Amino acid sequence: MNRINVVEKDYAVFINNPKNFLSISDFTVGGGINVVENVNIIKSKEGLESAKHSLDQDERHYIAQESESLHYFKKFYKNMGMYTFIENDLIIQDFTDKLQVANSPKGFHEAKIDISNVIYVKKVLSKKDLVKIFKRVTKFKAKYLASLNLPLHINNILNNNDFLAVLCDVPKNENFAFDDIDIDELNIEVAIKESVDEAFKRFELTFGILDYLVSKGILIGDMVEAGMELIDDSDVTEELKEKMEIQILESLADIDVITLLMSAIRIEQDFSENRLREINIGDNPALYADDVLGLAIANHIGGTKATFNFKIYQEVKPGIIYGLPPVLDDGFAGLIAGCISKILSG
Repeated sequence: MNRINVVEKDYAVFINNPKNFLSISDFTVGGGINVVENVNIIKSKEGLESAKHSLDQDERHYIAQESESLHYFKKFYKNMGMYTFIENDLIIQDFTDKLQVANSPKGFHEAKIDISNVIYVKKVLSKKDLVKIFKRVTKFKAKYLASLNLPLHINNILNNNDFLAVLCDVPKNENFAFDDIDIDELNIEVAIKESVDEAFKRFELTFGILDYLVSKGILIGDMVEAGMELIDDSDVTEELKEKMEIQILESLADIDVITLLMSAIRIEQDFSENRLREINIGDNPALYADDVLGLAIANHIGGTKATFNFKIYQEVKPGIIYGLPPVLDDGFAGLIAGCISKILSG
């Protein structure tokens, strides 16, 4: 990779090859297939003008991509180098002393997480092979990100503005002799997986039970209100609501409750996407496993009395429980029944 020069400025990162790249990219300037000397990641349109003047790139071939962030890392493989550019608007905030939640100062409508790549294959490739590699990178990256099963609101802001360029060497003479290449030997899948995993590490971005509840539209206040609906109005006080909220948060930090609720969330995903051949949830099958899951949560939190209250909450489905799909509604009926039983018996 000693042929490649990387120049870092406060307004841009320039990847240069004096002997030129053959490139395919989705860049904002020079997208498509081109022969270029410079690949520019520019922090703004003003940065693009600065790049032209500072490196005299208006007289050279280049492609350019605007990006709000110039943070990147690189890793080299046998015949390939990968530059991963990362941008993230999310931070992890403490919700309680035991629970955290991913949030953004911009709000989730404006926030973004982008993991972009510039890949250099140290081979003289035909345009056909270059396109194959571009397609493979795009396909596997999307597939791997989907396999992470991130919360829905996180998926909604993930890689909406990412970019990709695949570069290779150009023939040294007019014979246009291309290198034979087995694309499988490039280990593109491994490289992309390592790129995405390293990006999330550098973001210091992880997700927990509260993030998955937010993705389902389930808020702590909604659970408190659902718990209060089956209590006599005269007994509902601000103190009781406060105790209920504290108990819910304490329960959501319990590893067993987390495990059971995440099981319900994952099961619902498989059911809703019809991923299990033997089960068609649209046929309203006689399902009892969701009862078992709900009972397990209720009993774990509030003991035997909570299992009786679970049946009541399961049948009435107060508040937020009513709008949840079949397995989740029992899971949260168990959570709320367990919490209300524990605070009332305490």
